[in-house]
Amino acid sequence: MSNPLIILTGPTAAGKTKLSIALAKAINGEIISADSMQVYKHMDIGSAKIRPEEMQGIRHYLVDILEPTADFNIVQFQKYAKQAVAEIYQHGKVPIIVGGTGFYIQSVLYDIDFTENGEDNGFRRELEALAKDKGNEYLHRMLAEVDAASARQIHANNVKRVIRALEYFHETGEPISEHNAKERQKESPYQFAYFVLDDRRDRLYQKIDARVDRMLADGLVDEVKALKEKGYTRDMVSMQGLGYKEILSYLDGECTLEEAVYILKRDTRHFAKRQLTWFRRERDVCRIDKEAFAYDDKEILERMVQVLKERGILDKDGNGYIGE
Repeated sequence: MSNPLIILTGPTAAGKTKLSIALAKAINGEIISADSMQVYKHMDIGSAKIRPEEMQGIRHYLVDILEPTADFNIVQFQKYAKQAVAEIYQHGKVPIIVGGTGFYIQSVLYDIDFTENGEDNGFRRELEALAKDKGNEYLHRMLAEVDAASARQIHANNVKRVIRALEYFHETGEPISEHNAKERQKESPYQFAYFVLDDRRDRLYQKIDARVDRMLADGLVDEVKALKEKGYTRDMVSMQGLGYKEILSYLDGECTLEEAVYILKRDTRHFAKRQLTWFRRERDVCRIDKEAFAYDDKEILERMVQVLKERGILDKDGNGYIGE
C-alpha cells in the first residue's frame, strides 16, 4: 500500500489554517505549507502567516525558510516538500499539505516532472534583454504566439515564468502547457485524500475584506516599510506578493493608502476567484461545503476523518498507515 498524503486546500480566507491544526492533532499529522509567500522570513502580516502560538505544537514545514532576497518557484517547492514528506514519514506521522497554491500541490501529489533540458543561457539573456528593451507585454505576446494556454495562465508581469515557458518551447518544440497537462494526468504515488474547503462567494469576499482590514490594524504598512528600509525592492519575487506590492506603491508615492487598500482587496478577491476556478476542475477531490456543515469545524473535522478511514488512510482507530 502507498504511503498516505493529505491535502487541505481552498481559496484564501476559507479557514484552512485553523482546521489544519485540528486535523493534524486528530490524526498525528505534521503540516507542509503550500504557500508561495509564507516561505519568506520577515513577511508575516501580509502573508497571513501562522503564528507560533497558533501552531499548538504541530510542526510546520516550509515556513520562514528563505530571506526575501531569494527566488522561490514550483521546482524548489516540490524539492523542499518531498524532503519534508520523507521526514514526516520518518517521524511515523502523516503529512498534511495545507495552502491555496494549486499547482504547488499538484507538483507533489502527482510527482510532476520538472526536469530541466539543457540550459541555453544565451537564449535566456536574449529574452531578458527583450523584456528590458521592449517591455513585459512584448515578451508575453511572444509566448501567446507559441503557447496560448500558458499565456492565459501567466501574467505578463511574471517575467520569470514567461521566460521559462518560452525557454521550454525553444528547447523542446513542445508548449510547456501541454507538458504540464500530460504530467497532471499521472497517477499519484500516494494513498491520498484531497480536501477542498468551499464557501459562498459573497461570504468569502466579506472575509477577505475583513482580513485586509485586520492586516492593516496589525501593522502591514510598518512591515512593508521595514522591508523597504532593508533594501528589498519590488523586482524581487517576494515583494510582488499580494499585500506587499500594493503597500509598496503607496510608500513610493504612486497612490494613496486608501487606493492601495482598495486595490489589495479587489485583487485578493480576484485571486480567490481564480483559486475557486482551479480547484473546481481538479479531479479526485472531496469538497467540503462549509455552509452545509453550518460552519461547524468540529463536524467538518469528523467528516474528514470519516473520509480518511473510508479511503484506508486511517485505520478504524484513526491511526495512519506509514510504510517503509
